[in-house]
Amino acid sequence: MEESEVKKNKTGILGNWIVRNLLGAVIFFALLVIGATIALSVVTHHGQSIEVPDLTSMSVQEASREASKNHLRVEVTDSIYVRRMEKGAVYSQNPKAGSLVKKGRRIMLTINAKHAKKVSMPNLVGYSMRQAKAELNSRGLALGKLIYVNDIATNNVLRQIYRNREIRPGVQIETGSAIDLQVGLNPSDNMTYVPNVKGMKYMRAVDAIHDNSLNIGRVVFDKTVKNYTDSLNATVYKQTPAASKSPILMGSDVTIQLSLDIKENY
Repeated sequence: MEESEVKKNKTGILGNWIVRNLLGAVIFFALLVIGATIALSVVTHHGQSIEVPDLTSMSVQEASREASKNHLRVEVTDSIYVRRMEKGAVYSQNPKAGSLVKKGRRIMLTINAKHAKKVSMPNLVGYSMRQAKAELNSRGLALGKLIYVNDIATNNVLRQIYRNREIRPGVQIETGSAIDLQVGLNPSDNMTYVPNVKGMKYMRAVDAIHDNSLNIGRVVFDKTVKNYTDSLNATVYKQTPAASKSPILMGSDVTIQLSLDIKENY
């Protein structure tokens, strides 16, 4: 008799239309949340990131094929003129090689033009070193040497120099030209760290060294590097000083040695 009453009570609870509707609503919203989470993950590739390959010195066709292998796409957005570089080859890319991006991301390419073109020299005085470097790159110009002098603000650009002479804003110069920057150095904020550039291609290594407020000392190519295109494809197998957790004075030189046959030197 008692067992029959328990069954009756259970049936009564589940048989109540209010309870049934509440349970149905809970299950519906739970399934809705789970479905939305899965859909969002698929659409945004949540948790999935792709490392951008190094496309520099490739032809646009080669760069496109390499990007496609990594589920990325490329677009030529600008060109500069570098005399020693193969015409039409990729000079730089954005995002940079090694960056982590979502599947399907567009990689913007700057290629080497067939003929030299000129750009207006920007006014970089008062910029931070990183801002000045970005502005130079956007104009197809290159950062040359960082010249540090005592100043209240570290890495504040004080002068812009072209071929050992100060260059005024607005002067027309050829794209690809290297601009040296005189920047400030506060004695209380004058240390940085040497990055690990082993395994990086030439231009990427130079970029990483500059980003750490250091200069390129000597660049040594081995016998496998026979021309300018080879130099862009060459990989760093040794650097001096080596990457370290110990700080080093800003503006110090880093020497890099590069080869096309990286396995032989490692």
